[in-house]
Amino acid sequence: MAGSTHTVTNQAPPLVGHDVFTGDRVLTAAVERHLAPELREEALAELSGLGRSCGSLQSREWAVQADAGPPVLRTHDRYGHRVDEVDFHPAWHRLLGKGVAAGLTAAWTRPGGHVRRAAGFLMWNQVDAGTCCPLSMTHAAVPALRTDPELAAEWEPRLTSQVYDRGLRPARLKAGALFGMAMTEKQGGSDVRANTTSARPLAEDGTYTLTGHKWFCSAPMSDGFLVLARAPGGLTCFLVPRVLADGTRNVFLLQRLKDKLGNRSNASAEVEFDGTWARRVGEEGRGVPTIIDMVAATRLDCVLGSAGLMRQAVAQAVHHCEYREAFGAKLADQPLMRNVLADLAVESEAATTLGLRLAAAQDAAEAGDERERALLRLAVPAAKYWVTKRCAPLVVEAAECLGGNGYVEESGMPRLVRESPLNSVW
Repeated sequence: MAGSTHTVTNQAPPLVGHDVFTGDRVLTAAVERHLAPELREEALAELSGLGRSCGSLQSREWAVQADAGPPVLRTHDRYGHRVDEVDFHPAWHRLLGKGVAAGLTAAWTRPGGHVRRAAGFLMWNQVDAGTCCPLSMTHAAVPALRTDPELAAEWEPRLTSQVYDRGLRPARLKAGALFGMAMTEKQGGSDVRANTTSARPLAEDGTYTLTGHKWFCSAPMSDGFLVLARAPGGLTCFLVPRVLADGTRNVFLLQRLKDKLGNRSNASAEVEFDGTWARRVGEEGRGVPTIIDMVAATRLDCVLGSAGLMRQAVAQAVHHCEYREAFGAKLADQPLMRNVLADLAVESEAATTLGLRLAAAQDAAEAGDERERALLRLAVPAAKYWVTKRCAPLVVEAAECLGGNGYVEESGMPRLVRESPLNSVW
């Protein structure tokens, strides 16, 4: 029969239409272990709903579309006016909106919020790590802003909102807001004490103008940014709003977008400040201590993000091997392959367990537990180092379990491979 040689057999079906949360026994057990009994029923139901969304065909399609249609910089409008905007694929907005609605920026205002949010964030990284960047920075900005009660009162309700309000407007007119961070510069990178961006005081009310540049500014369409600049009293933390209170645009000049290995759905920009209005956060000369709580929160998100990538890579590898036959048996039943899959699963599950334990420590520290706070100071940097460094080799090994199929874009594995070094580089 014509075309009979093209009958497709011995291929794994797509891994879609499942609950990413309830299908992950280690994750569900960690949530149950670390949440108070009175919170478990609601949290498990909520996370299962998010798990179904993460495992849906629709979410997977949006992630592919957002990755294949990366953001585009528009410096000027058709008339020559400077606008400095970034256009995102519609799928990006759908994904980001779902992440905000799922409470991935709302941990600080909910009982057991950090454990619940950590589980959701780990799952959302399995869909699209690009949108996790603004979700992480928005979440992490809260402790830094709390050093200034006035700023916290103004911004925290919007940052912890579960409403995605994407328009660029004054914060007071928005139901929800997103935050970014701009610390590094061309000449220094992570050595922020080499920063040269200057801050000139405008008045005694903590307002300044900034002049300088930032080498990496992710999610440049966010509503506000925490920025380090050199004030008369030394390196200082500032809040730079994208839109000023009177509705005019702040001076936020986008020079270009980075052409990155992975994380392609997200925009990372080089930005220039030229008389940019800013509000001081914390004391002059205390910029690093002020912003360090934000850095610590994003470090924990690096652990959770890498754990999510590892989990998705292992899930894809196991799924493939449960269907694919070779040499007379399912791949999953071949002794050497079983050893490989077991090793991958153990490391993935360890990363998940560690990430949720640290999130539970954050909840306890927020409640005043100083032992847990001390644990966070030591364990978060160590976990960030180890888990993120192990992510890339694990994901590559998982891709190899699919053979040549894992080297093809349609499998989704190359996107995971490109994403896997990001958190260790951060």
